[in-house]
Amino acid sequence: MTRYLVSRHPGAWQWFAQQGIAIDRVVTHLHPGLPRTGDVVYGTLPVAVMAKLQRRGVGVYLLVLDVPAHLRGCELSAADMHACNARLEHYRVWRVTHAPVGEL
Repeated sequence: MTRYLVSRHPGAWQWFAQQGIAIDRVVTHLHPGLPRTGDVVYGTLPVAVMAKLQRRGVGVYLLVLDVPAHLRGCELSAADMHACNARLEHYRVWRVTHAPVGEL
């Protein structure tokens, strides 16, 4: 099993280390074919990517923060993330239906 952190933010890398969460590979982008069944991915991922990973048997944990408006778009340190109640949440995601845009 390989544990991936998908993030380009040094503050997130530090936050994971401070939490004692072992990470095998830090990547800024997931490449096709990775990760594999049984692997675990941590980060902030699009819903469609989460669903695809879960269909392949990959564990996905979303990094969630309560970011106030004045900090949006700012580079956050690990301390900032802690102040924003950083946490990992596990979701089960699947596509229910595919609707053409004109039908929405």
